[in-house]
Amino acid sequence: MPIAPRHSKSYTIVPLDEHLAEQLCSWQYEPPYNFYNWTDWPQMQKNGREFGDPAIRAHQYAAVLDAEGAFVGFAQFFPLLGVTRLGLGMRPDLCGQKNGLPFLQAIVQEARRRAPKDEIDLEVHTWNYRAIRAYEKAGFRITDTYERPVGHGTEQVHCMVYTLDNL
Repeated sequence: MPIAPRHSKSYTIVPLDEHLAEQLCSWQYEPPYNFYNWTDWPQMQKNGREFGDPAIRAHQYAAVLDAEGAFVGFAQFFPLLGVTRLGLGMRPDLCGQKNGLPFLQAIVQEARRRAPKDEIDLEVHTWNYRAIRAYEKAGFRITDTYERPVGHGTEQVHCMVYTLDNL
């Protein structure tokens, strides 16, 4: 079932189609943020990893477009029991340019629309101060810190919970 576009100030949330998913795989973040680079698109499809799996992409992923319709970011709405866990990313050339608040507000608004009663949270690496500041400005608060498995071992992450009643 297609999802209708949702608008928020200057961003629109739309389904992450295959064409946009392929573009997402080409985004390259500079160190230390290159940890967030995706595998190439053919490999994502072959392995059925994350948005490379059409069913996961349709149910959990969305694209974020700016006011001109340019693809500027993505969001994952991962359902847990009573919680929607967000995964998100902004196009690398737009990071660190004070676009975070309206971008996050659009994503939170969509999470609320999808599961109005769910708590909203996200995980962020403890070293990613830029993202932590943006999340705090948007109304997220650190509620826990723990080790999370990653490809090369474990890394410390904060769990941040959205604490504002409404946008």
